[in-house]
Amino acid sequence: MPAKIIETNSTPFNTVDIDPVTVDIIENALRNVRVEMDAVLFRTAMSPGIREQGDCFPMVANKDGKMVVGQFGSFIYGFMEAYDGEIEEGDIILTNDPYMCNAAVSHLPDWIVLVPIFKDGRHMAWSAMFGHMSDNGGMVPGSIPIKAETIYQEGIRIPPTKLYKKGVLQEDVLELILHNVRTSEWNRFDLNALVAACRTAGKRCVEIADRFGDDVFQTTMQIMLDRNLEAMRAIINMIVPEEPQYFEDFVCDDGVGKGPYKIACKLWREGDVAIFDFEGTDPQAKSSINFYLNEEMFKMFFGSFTINLFDPGILFNDGFYELVDVRIPDGSLLKPKFPAALSGRTHALGRIFDVMGGVLGQGAPDAMNAAGFSDSPHLFYSGYDKNGEWFQLFQIGFGGIPGRPVGDGPDGHSLWPGFTNVPNEFIEAYFPLRIVRYEPIPDSGGAGLHRGGNGLSVAYEFLVDGEIAIHDERWLTYPWGVRGGEPGMRSTKRLVRADGSEEWLPAKCDGIKVSEGDVLYFNTWGGGGWGDALERDPELVRTDVIRGLVTSQGARRYGVVIDGDGKIDTAATEALREEMAASRGETGLFNFGGTIEEIKARALEETHLPPPESPNA
Repeated sequence: MPAKIIETNSTPFNTVDIDPVTVDIIENALRNVRVEMDAVLFRTAMSPGIREQGDCFPMVANKDGKMVVGQFGSFIYGFMEAYDGEIEEGDIILTNDPYMCNAAVSHLPDWIVLVPIFKDGRHMAWSAMFGHMSDNGGMVPGSIPIKAETIYQEGIRIPPTKLYKKGVLQEDVLELILHNVRTSEWNRFDLNALVAACRTAGKRCVEIADRFGDDVFQTTMQIMLDRNLEAMRAIINMIVPEEPQYFEDFVCDDGVGKGPYKIACKLWREGDVAIFDFEGTDPQAKSSINFYLNEEMFKMFFGSFTINLFDPGILFNDGFYELVDVRIPDGSLLKPKFPAALSGRTHALGRIFDVMGGVLGQGAPDAMNAAGFSDSPHLFYSGYDKNGEWFQLFQIGFGGIPGRPVGDGPDGHSLWPGFTNVPNEFIEAYFPLRIVRYEPIPDSGGAGLHRGGNGLSVAYEFLVDGEIAIHDERWLTYPWGVRGGEPGMRSTKRLVRADGSEEWLPAKCDGIKVSEGDVLYFNTWGGGGWGDALERDPELVRTDVIRGLVTSQGARRYGVVIDGDGKIDTAATEALREEMAASRGETGLFNFGGTIEEIKARALEETHLPPPESPNA
């Protein structure tokens, strides 16, 4: 049975009339609450993944669990449906198990803290935040074992548990949890930081209600949700056609030799409701690349993807969820059956954004992006330093963002716009490695009227013997281009040993032994291009050449000839563009770089890695 909220004051809240100025003041106050949650977390967390990169997602929700301000959408509904117990003032809930909270989180390293906010004995709101912990126990340091076959191999599972009961820390529970992770001190500080952020949000919400009145606070939150509902209703009717449209994309492999895995999606509209049907998606994988996709989470992805494009003045929240119907087949890659492994879900998560762009873009091609929101690449490095102390690095890498209707894709940016890079100086100061290269990869972004963002080449020199693991994507399939744009370059991982020998590593691997002096060249994908490259202003191409983002040879992909002095050869450029326009065939809406069969046939020659076997073989 669903969770039960215990209140000492049963007086109901009333809906009241509020002037628009007051609504705007409270809305901006709640926006500031969300920002302050991040500030508290970043100042008190310890792990680089949270403190430096920001791998965390805050939220303030109304008393029904609908996110009013936040980043990742409401996961409280799933938790409330799964938690069979009572919740009282002062309780703080902790969980990380996707199977026990209706996929409110999608893999075990993400720990959620949920705090019910009370005022004068009445439950008035929720605050919540989850952060990616540096370790969760399990088979490998970092707790994302690609070869895991069940969730039992991925570390400690925390069911919805009261970390605090009526304001009192359950120390025995906390110590039991921390005893099962490799980075117990980091996890302890990070967890305390999550709690502090949520408590800060609760304090601020009570202050707002004190200032304006409880009924005004509650009514304003509903108005904020209603605004979002109406904005999304208009957007859905504008961009989602009644006629079904279909798109598919692929996770390149599962890390154990199978792939690619298809994610299929059909989209249509019935009245005001957008329907996403993932029938045809491949069955769940044997390895950990399964993504247990909560339907509410996908609604959040869709809303964030669209409202920030079409109506960024409207605050993004959960108000529109009734306008989206999500259908995901059981036993598929996106809804695996217990106890399927889930830790490597980041690959399918990233592909969801490309799939969503592809299926939505057919209804609004002028507004669509190319592919490039393709993954959140991870590097793990662990071992004992020269003082005999354990170290463990978890770093999120950046790739090329796709070309867009409004311009070029950013070079070397994150799938998640709020993530920041860990300064190289920080990494070198705290871990036994040296970063000998950190630069965009010229020509890696797909050519187009608007260039795809370049991927990054980061070279890590390891200063002590240890072990690395890699999680990345787009090594086999390309980040596709649109409206005549070319695909972006694929990712590569090359390990140069201290003796000069080299190895091409898979995009997903763990347990790779490295020695002092070895150098890993971690190259991420480039974003797909948008629009016809022959229509790009030659001066923009020349500027990219000057900046080292495009080579002189790469400029010819745009039909631009750069002479030895770095100037545009106007006559040669005109001739080359005429030749290229006459020789190419008709360009479609998408450019995938070939069929899956063609791409696999060229894989070994082009990637130095054999193609994976079909998952259905």
